[in-house]
Amino acid sequence: MAAFFKFSERGTNLRTELIAGLTTFMTMAYIIFVNPSILATEGTGLPISGVFFATCVAAGAACIAMGLIANFPLALASGLGLNAVVAFTLILGLGLSWQQAMAVVILEGLLVTLLVLTNLREAVMNAIPMSLKFAIAVGIGLFIAFIGLKNGGIVVQDPATYLALGDFTQGPVLLAGVGLVLTLILVARNIPGGLLIGIVLTGVLGMIFGVIPLPTALVSFDFDTSTIGGGVLAIPDVLQLTLVPVIFALFMTDFFDSMGTVIAVGQEGKMLDENGRPPGLKRILLVDSVSAVGGGAAGASSVTSYIESGSGVAEGGRTGMTAVVVGILFLLALPFAPIIGVFGGAVPVPGPAGEDIFVSPVTAPALVVVGFLMMTAVRYIEWDRYDESIPAFLTILTLPLTFNIAYGIGFGFISYVLIKLASGRVREVHPLLWGAAALFALVFFTEPFIS
Repeated sequence: MAAFFKFSERGTNLRTELIAGLTTFMTMAYIIFVNPSILATEGTGLPISGVFFATCVAAGAACIAMGLIANFPLALASGLGLNAVVAFTLILGLGLSWQQAMAVVILEGLLVTLLVLTNLREAVMNAIPMSLKFAIAVGIGLFIAFIGLKNGGIVVQDPATYLALGDFTQGPVLLAGVGLVLTLILVARNIPGGLLIGIVLTGVLGMIFGVIPLPTALVSFDFDTSTIGGGVLAIPDVLQLTLVPVIFALFMTDFFDSMGTVIAVGQEGKMLDENGRPPGLKRILLVDSVSAVGGGAAGASSVTSYIESGSGVAEGGRTGMTAVVVGILFLLALPFAPIIGVFGGAVPVPGPAGEDIFVSPVTAPALVVVGFLMMTAVRYIEWDRYDESIPAFLTILTLPLTFNIAYGIGFGFISYVLIKLASGRVREVHPLLWGAAALFALVFFTEPFIS
């Protein structure tokens, strides 16, 4: 096992990889419950129990494949944002059946897979300048920290000021704040497994003080497999020109979202070479794209790389063993849903406008700390070169504010080629970067018409 995963070569061991895998799983376990709540929204026709089963199986298979084939500590699961497009745009908006919506996801995944096999996706990644690669990692760090603050209720939406401080008189919000302090102390003192210990301590405190519920049961074997294969049978129904814009929008998001995640996770683990490439890049991208197809086939929406993988990398995960552990835990989660729900689940608190908002106080602190760790790459950007630093700044700024990794990358690409053009340095721009920037411009102008 050590030789297969190259433990010694990457400076890790089995214990570290197990802790890293468990940490990553704990920070992304929320998708097991969030994905069914989105896809099974009233009117979609998808059963909650079926989506729960599909989510665990698709994520488990994808993570294990990433570990065994690509040997990279990257975990995958149904993508947030992509699942919302499936539920609210394809099904409720365009009136497609859930089977047809999943067929659209399959086609998008096949398109990305084709580009990987023809080396175009890898070529585009190689065309990204180092300044933007570092900026993507930093922007994603801010993004995931913001998600952590939002998931913990520490930052909330406000109609007057856009964002506001959460209400710390609410138990879950206070628990998230306490958990953040505990986790920061553990990490600052370089305690091995600090992120995971922080998650466990926060969960135990929450149960002791009644902030989060105790498990209602230990296991449940009520599995629903009704969503498996529905999208495959509906592929002939979605081969129509009217759906091309939607397929293209999904393709652009999946294509660059995953690319940004790979860069960020590789940078966090100091696994990038001098050109900003992680080891086995083509295999990583191939597993990612095939996983999107598998997610649509299972009825779990597009399965994509998760930025929460950075939490496991922060704990020392450096090989595919981390991803394999995450995959096994997703499969083991099937009967242990009640326990997973305590740590990864969300609890309601009153929002600023009187409505309930749902927070995940146990895992939110870990995301904030991971965001900090990812932001450290900001020091590698050449800030005194404005033609490099301005696009990097726009990437860092827009990525969290648009709440979309692909859009932040798009702003960076477009501004990079325009500034190089204006400064007379056109030769420094790779031809593929021009094409990617043009495609992003097209997406930005067509998005209002398909969303």
